[in-house]
Amino acid sequence: MRIVAVIAGGLLLAAAIITVYRVLAGPSTLDRVVGIDSLTAMAAAGLAVWAVYSRDTTVVPAIAALCLVGFLGSAAVTRFRVRDDR
Repeated sequence: MRIVAVIAGGLLLAAAIITVYRVLAGPSTLDRVVGIDSLTAMAAAGLAVWAVYSRDTTVVPAIAALCLVGFLGSAAVTRFRVRDDR
C-alpha cells in the first residue's frame, strides 16, 4: 500500500508542477482561477494520500476545510468576474 501512496504522491507532484505553469502562463484571469482551484484540489488529494500513507486520520478536518475554502474562493471570483463582464 505504501508503494501506491508514493506513486500517487509523485503523480500529484507532477500535476501540481504542470498546473503552476498554467497559473503563471495563463492568458486570462479565469485560466488562473481554474489553475488555483486545481492546486487546492491537488493539495487536498495530497493530504488524503498522506493520511493513507501515515495511517493518521487527524488531517481529515483539514482536507474538508481546504475543499470548502477552494470552492468558496472559486465561486467568489467567478461571481465577481461575471459581474464585471456586464
